[in-house]
Amino acid sequence: MQYFVTGATGFIGKRLVKKLLERKGATVHFLLRPESEAKVADLREYWGLNDAKSAARAQPVYGNLVDKKLGISGEALKQLKGQIDHCYHLAAIYDLGADEESQTQVNTEGTRNAVEFAKAIDAKHFHHVSSIAAAGLYEGVFREDMFEEAENYDHPYFKTKHESEKIVRTECKVPWSVYRPAMVVGDSRTGEMDKIDGPYYFFKLIQRMRQLLPPWMPTIGLEGGRINIVPVDFVVDALDTISHKTGIAKQCYHLVDPQGYRVGDVLDIFSKAAHAPKMNLFINAALLGFIPRSVTKGLMALAPVRRVRNAVMKDLGLPEDMFTFVNYPTRFDCRQAQTMLKGSGVECPNLKDYAWRLWDYWERHLDPDLHIDRSLRGAVAGKVVLVTGGSSGIGLAAAHKFAEAGAVTLICGRDADKLEDACKQAHKNGYRFVAHTVDIADMVDCDRFIGEVVREHGGVDFLINNAGRSIRRAIESSYDRFHDFERTMQLNYFGCLRVTMGLLPGMVTKRKGHVVNISSIGVLTNAPRFSAYVASKAALDAWTRCASSEFADQGISFTTINMPLVRTPMIAPTNIYKNVPTLSPEEAADMVAQACIFKPVRIATRLGITGQVLHALVPRVAQIAMNTSFRMFPDSSAAKGLQPGEKAPKQQLSPEAMAMQQMMRGIHF
Repeated sequence: MQYFVTGATGFIGKRLVKKLLERKGATVHFLLRPESEAKVADLREYWGLNDAKSAARAQPVYGNLVDKKLGISGEALKQLKGQIDHCYHLAAIYDLGADEESQTQVNTEGTRNAVEFAKAIDAKHFHHVSSIAAAGLYEGVFREDMFEEAENYDHPYFKTKHESEKIVRTECKVPWSVYRPAMVVGDSRTGEMDKIDGPYYFFKLIQRMRQLLPPWMPTIGLEGGRINIVPVDFVVDALDTISHKTGIAKQCYHLVDPQGYRVGDVLDIFSKAAHAPKMNLFINAALLGFIPRSVTKGLMALAPVRRVRNAVMKDLGLPEDMFTFVNYPTRFDCRQAQTMLKGSGVECPNLKDYAWRLWDYWERHLDPDLHIDRSLRGAVAGKVVLVTGGSSGIGLAAAHKFAEAGAVTLICGRDADKLEDACKQAHKNGYRFVAHTVDIADMVDCDRFIGEVVREHGGVDFLINNAGRSIRRAIESSYDRFHDFERTMQLNYFGCLRVTMGLLPGMVTKRKGHVVNISSIGVLTNAPRFSAYVASKAALDAWTRCASSEFADQGISFTTINMPLVRTPMIAPTNIYKNVPTLSPEEAADMVAQACIFKPVRIATRLGITGQVLHALVPRVAQIAMNTSFRMFPDSSAAKGLQPGEKAPKQQLSPEAMAMQQMMRGIHF
């Protein structure tokens, strides 16, 4: 038996050709553009035609869908004339986001050219693979014998599917059959899929929910109309089976799931497959229909509203028209198709049984994030990165990571000897630092330093504001030490701002740049004994929020890291921290690296966020808890005003205090 197939290189077409070739003595001729000749070898390998003899069973016929009679030469037409038993037309644009001109040219005119070709070669039967989109947005049940009843098909995708089917029905001079597959997803046995389409558009949203929320947390889902999903293997098997039956001329067959699901059910099925939180409560998208179109149009006319909408849609990978079809109103009767498939063993599997395979394949192969370079090298290689306070602790550990990743790494600090030692270590490791001596708390010295950086490096691409000073002393011990607050603010806030504002003009000129501010978990938990330090960091956090809003449209972004306790020289004077679990500088540097790769607005630990939530929801309870912990732990020797070498009276921690040390990992007390 001889076949001709258009769209043989497509997702459904490749699999249909493979299925047809399983028939004894079958030869498949397939349309191929001349410029795609190099694909033939790979296609034959996919179809299992691995030797010269078997390769002859799959013959490319060169032409173009958009040309008359498919652009096939007269000689080729003569050779095919009277030889083709079944002509399958699958080539089309299956994309809601494609422009109307392209869809008209390929879907509508391409079908007309395929019909003319079938007549020119006297094909015995023409099989047109249409789509349920040909029904438009029909309200109710659309039967297989219905066509003219289609309604609301103004959208280019629906319109061209309807018009192409009309061409077959009215212009095809050879016996024809029409097949309307539902929304085609991956293989139910392997999950294999070639693009993101249909329900896959919501996978990124489900993935984000899984990343942010525990699986037991109930969530809110979106309810809407019915959505009909079929796996590609069912479509191919059904198409192959029905097309070889007798008595199918001038008939239409719905290749759909007889059950069908509502949008909310589909989202919940895939959420379960992804081990994401279960959607327990659904908001019906039909409620949005009560909003007058004039109101919606007015809102979309506002630039900020459009920017927010576009940013969310882009972040989640959703096409512009996706939500137009959330309230899809059509259900599809498939009794004729089921009658033809009866006894063949071909039936649509239950979505619940194979959804996990679709999800697994998407996450392993199709997730857009897989194709984005998420390495630190990809983010900073060749870029200028400045790390303040880079001669020790978190700053030094981060600087090593940046330099190793190929960044031009600048470090600065007050101690020239420490900077020199850091540069020697970098050289030993096979890379280099560029060191600058500066006192960030000195505004004049700051300005000199900024001038150096701009002259020698043309500004920076990444600024890591890490230099800081911490003072652990209760307010009741600070009545005569107002200078503690002044010097902490001078470095942590004013010094940081002086550097940032000095380098921002260069970032604005280049319309790109990222600033990472090392803040503290204490800002979220309002840690006692750290009023001077927390206040300075809180001021920096507030300034950063303002700056983020002002520079959002200029390509400059900011990340605040509410850093937990890190074992650095800064905490060395406080002996109590020797027994408290802390992060290493390298672990803290990993957080800095993540800030530069992903550029989130904030990075914070779950413990810090919990403290922030408690202070927001039950502030009195939070105050009592923090006061209790405050009284559990003594002041350090330095805070008590003891001189170096002078021993403080030994204090034994209570069992409660020791337990608290282990529980509250990373909080400053």
